[in-house]
Amino acid sequence: MTVQHKNLSNGRWQEMEFIEQMANIASEVERSLKWKEKKNTPYAEKAIERALELLDMTLDDPKNKLRLREIARVREALVDFFYGTNEYGSSAVSWQSYFSNFTFAVRKAC
Repeated sequence: MTVQHKNLSNGRWQEMEFIEQMANIASEVERSLKWKEKKNTPYAEKAIERALELLDMTLDDPKNKLRLREIARVREALVDFFYGTNEYGSSAVSWQSYFSNFTFAVRKAC
C-alpha cells in the first residue's frame, strides 16, 4: 500500500494532539461510510485505506502509548466492518457516533 498522507507521515502527524488525530481519522471514516452507502466501492475502499493509514500513524505516535489498546481495537473493528464479517456488529451509525465525539471536541476547542 502506498503512503497517501506523505505530508503527515513526515512527522507532522505527531505534532497533532490525539483528539485532532482522531478527528482527522473520523473524516476519512465518514467519507468511506458515505461512499459505501452510495455503493461506490472503489471510493469507499480508498477512504478506509486512508483512515487505516492514519490509525497506523496514531499507533506509532509515542505520545499515544497509553491509548494503544483503544486505537488498536478501533482499527480492528473498522477492518472487521469494512472487510470482514462484522463480527463486532458495528454499523454506520455506531461509527458516526464514536467519531463524532472527537470532531465535536476539536470544534469546541477552536
